[in-house]
Amino acid sequence: QVALVESGGGSVQAGGSLRLSCSISGDVASTNCMAWFRQSPGKKRVGVAAITSRGGATYYRDSVKGRFTIYQEITNRAVRTVYLEMNNLNPEDSATYYCAHNRRWCLYNGAWDVTGEYGYWGQGTQVTVSP
Repeated sequence: QVALVESGGGSVQAGGSLRLSCSISGDVASTNCMAWFRQSPGKKRVGVAAITSRGGATYYRDSVKGRFTIYQEITNRAVRTVYLEMNNLNPEDSATYYCAHNRRWCLYNGAWDVTGEYGYWGQGTQVTVSP
């Protein structure tokens, strides 16, 4: 079992920045890939960024490249926290952001942003960007 707790959401104006955090507990040794997804009302949940636990390879959706950075904190050889640094935010970034845990490598089935590949999810944190 893995528990994920997100924090760091909030309201900012366009051009502002936020940093989201995802704290991981439980079977942390099972972590091979962590990701951030987001979902807006009436839209499907989409991948924002992912990071492999060993090696730290990162993946981003096109619309956030150059603005968002995913990184992780490793303690005692296990990922304990994953962050999403978000800069130059725009209203289209407004959504509920979820962190997600994958026991397999991010590209195990060729794509890192498939929701079904992630077995554990956080409760979500709201990000609102005003014009």
